[in-house]
Amino acid sequence: MWSLIRSNQRKSVLLIFLLLALFLAFGWAIGNIFAPGPAAHTPQPIYTNVESVGAPPAAPHSFMPPASMIGIVIALAVWVVLLLVAFSGGEDILLAQAGATEVDKRQAARLLNIVEEMQIAAGLKTMPRVFIVNSPVPNAFAVGRTPERAAITVTTGLLARLNRDELQGVIAHEMSHIVNRDTMFMTLAGITVGALVLIADSMRYVRFSSYGGKSDSKDSGQLGAILMVISILLIILAPILAQLLYFACSRRREYLADACGAQFTRYPEGLASALEKISGAQVAEEQHSRVLAPMYIVNPLAASGESGSVLSTHPPTSERIKILRGMGRSASFAAYEEAYKQQHGGSGVFKPREAAAFAQSDAGIPAREASADSSEFHPASAQREAKQVMQESVGFDIINCTCGLRMKLPPGFDAPAVRCPRCGAIHAR
Repeated sequence: MWSLIRSNQRKSVLLIFLLLALFLAFGWAIGNIFAPGPAAHTPQPIYTNVESVGAPPAAPHSFMPPASMIGIVIALAVWVVLLLVAFSGGEDILLAQAGATEVDKRQAARLLNIVEEMQIAAGLKTMPRVFIVNSPVPNAFAVGRTPERAAITVTTGLLARLNRDELQGVIAHEMSHIVNRDTMFMTLAGITVGALVLIADSMRYVRFSSYGGKSDSKDSGQLGAILMVISILLIILAPILAQLLYFACSRRREYLADACGAQFTRYPEGLASALEKISGAQVAEEQHSRVLAPMYIVNPLAASGESGSVLSTHPPTSERIKILRGMGRSASFAAYEEAYKQQHGGSGVFKPREAAAFAQSDAGIPAREASADSSEFHPASAQREAKQVMQESVGFDIINCTCGLRMKLPPGFDAPAVRCPRCGAIHAR
C-alpha cells in the first residue's frame, strides 16, 4: 500500500509541473496576443558634426522585456498565488463551488456513522469532514490536500437511493482516495485547471489585436504572423490540454480506489451495486462544473457513466462493476487484480512487484455477507431522511410535537413560540 501511495505522490508532482509548464505557455500566448512586440527596425544614422560622418553614434542602452516574457512572469505569479490558495484552502473553494453544506452527527447520524467506520477500516487518524449537496442525482467526491483536511461530500440523491452496504462502499471508495493521497493532486490540479478554464472562457469576449509594428522585411512580418497563430492556438488548446493532463491521473486511481474500497468494507458487491445505481441515475441535462466532474465517483458529464474514450476521466462503469463482481468470495487486492486481468486479457492494474506483495499479504481476506440493515432498506424512508438532513444542514428548526406532527421552521423564522396546527399545543423556542 505504501508503495502505491509513494507512486501516486510522484505522479502528482510530475503532473503538477506539467500543468505549470502549460500555464506558462498560456501566459506567453496571452502576452504575445495583447502586446505583440514591434518588428525590428534598422536605426538611421544621426550626424552631429563632420568628424562623425559615416559613423553613426552608439544607440542608447535600454532594455524593455518583450510582452511574451511579461506574460510568462505574470502567469508564474498567478501560479504561485493559486498554489498558495490551494495549499491554504483549496478544498473549501471546491466545496463552495459544489454548493456543499457541512453536517454533523446530530443531522446525519447514519452517514456520519458509516464515515467513522470507514475511517477506522482505512487506518486514518483524523475523521474527514462530511458535506451534503442538495441534488437528486446520486454521486459523491472527496477533496483535501492532506488527510487531516480532507472532506467527503455526498448528494441527497445518494442518501435517498442507497442502502447501508452500498453507501458504505461509496464512502470506502472516497476514503481510499484520501488514504492514497489522490485528493492532494485533485485539489491542487482542480484549482489550476479551474483558473485556466476561467481565463480561456473570458478570452472569448476579447477582440484580438492584429500583430503590431511595421516591418522592414518580409521575413519578420511572416514570423509575426506565425507567432500570432501559435499564440491563438495555445489560448484555445491550453485549457483542453490541461484537462487532458487532469484526466490522465484519474483512470488508474479509480481502479485503485475500487480495490481499496472493496477491502475496507469486505463486501465488493456493495460498491458494485452502488456504482450500478449511480451510473443509471445520471442526468445528461444537469449542469456540472468541468473542474469538479473528474472528482466524482461517477463522472456526471458522462450521463450514462459508460464512456471509455481517451477523454474520459473514469473507466467505463460497467467494467468497474464486472471487476468488483468478479472478485468472488474474496475482498483482497489479489482477487481484484485477478478479476481485472480477466477483463483486460491478462494485463493487471498493479505493477508486478505490487501484485506479488498483495498476493502474499492479503490473499486470505474473505468477503462478508450483506448486512441486515441493507435487507431492511426502505426507499421512501431514505428519501425522507435525505430531505431532513438537507433541511437541518441549511438551518431549518425541527420541532417534534407530542401529537406526532413534525414541524419544520425555515431559517429566519424568529417567532418566540409556535402553535401546533394539529393539536394546538404551544412550543416555546
